[in-house]
Amino acid sequence: MFTVDGLSQLAEITQLGRPVYLRYSQGPEADALHPSTDHESGLRMPGLSANPLAVPRWWSLDPRDWLARRVCQYLRELDEGARPWILYGEPVDFGPDNEPLLVDITPIAWLSAELVAEAHTRYHSRLRAGATTHRD
Repeated sequence: MFTVDGLSQLAEITQLGRPVYLRYSQGPEADALHPSTDHESGLRMPGLSANPLAVPRWWSLDPRDWLARRVCQYLRELDEGARPWILYGEPVDFGPDNEPLLVDITPIAWLSAELVAEAHTRYHSRLRAGATTHRD
């Protein structure tokens, strides 16, 4: 897989006409060996959990702001050794956070550390990051 180095490049990829998803994990090879599991119930899910990157029609801000928000949603996964990557896939169901569960995965690219840093900076400087975080 190649590496996406900036939000502008990521935005271009999301405009190619096919839904693109973001996943944090060890990567496609590891995911093929260890399918997604619901952490609370322990149940195996019927596909890989991933987050859609498509910018919704109601979003009137810069698309890079939306992508920064999506990239930052699961940054905590980096602390567990996961890496962000983007993929194509066919939705078959929904996971516990209402995220699509995908099959027929086609890996596209890794997201670079520079892109993640750019997303973090943009998310915190342009949006009210964490303003609606819920409590446990």
